[in-house]
Amino acid sequence: MEMQVNSFAPAPEFDPMPGSQPAAEMPRAVLFDLDGTLIDSVPDITLAVAELLASEHLPSLSEDQVRRMVGRGLRALVRRVYDAQGMPLDEASLQSRIDAMEEIYGRHLVGRTTLKDGVRETLDFFRAQGCAMAVVTNKLLSATETILEHFGIADYFTVLVGDSNEQPMATLARKPQPDMLLEALRRLRVSPQHAVMIGDSGVDVRAAKAAGVAAIAVRGGYSSEPLESFAPDAVLDGLGAVPHHFARR
Repeated sequence: MEMQVNSFAPAPEFDPMPGSQPAAEMPRAVLFDLDGTLIDSVPDITLAVAELLASEHLPSLSEDQVRRMVGRGLRALVRRVYDAQGMPLDEASLQSRIDAMEEIYGRHLVGRTTLKDGVRETLDFFRAQGCAMAVVTNKLLSATETILEHFGIADYFTVLVGDSNEQPMATLARKPQPDMLLEALRRLRVSPQHAVMIGDSGVDVRAAKAAGVAAIAVRGGYSSEPLESFAPDAVLDGLGAVPHHFARR
């Protein structure tokens, strides 16, 4: 999915929240993580994991357990699922389960998944400011496209970068490496110093720092560690706080 970057009228002013810091400089491009940032997908992923494990008569995992496993892509998720069962997998066994999980999860993309609070308001804010927007995720690209279309927010994004076997995507190292962020910025024609990455975990912050991109971490996602420990440029109380962070009087 790739479209021309549009120009938009200025956004209405936001009053900074009481006690907030001065408004941050408006970026030219905003890169969003998906799982835990724009959507809460863990209920559907948990359902898919349960079906995968049931096919081998293995016990299911709780949502809290699965929540701690997501964020590094499908391969890492499946490996962690079987590690939790005390079943470390060789490469061939791992790949067969990945293939099975891809098929299963493809049937559970939007049944229980929800948008995070503040998503539409934040996307409207940046679109009105004329910022180009992209989703940069370790999630399968096909699943990402389906989910964004389902929730009616696909048109906000000029570029999507996700896990894919297709070239050149297959050659990109996944977050926390910087490759996916840099690929998104290459397509957007925006330099790293004029961009910001918004995510919910240390994976996103580390990828942003490696790419030379400002990092905003939002609470309420899937991070099991304090977001401050990754030293992002800002830690905000959810996506709904992002417009206030950039608001100008």
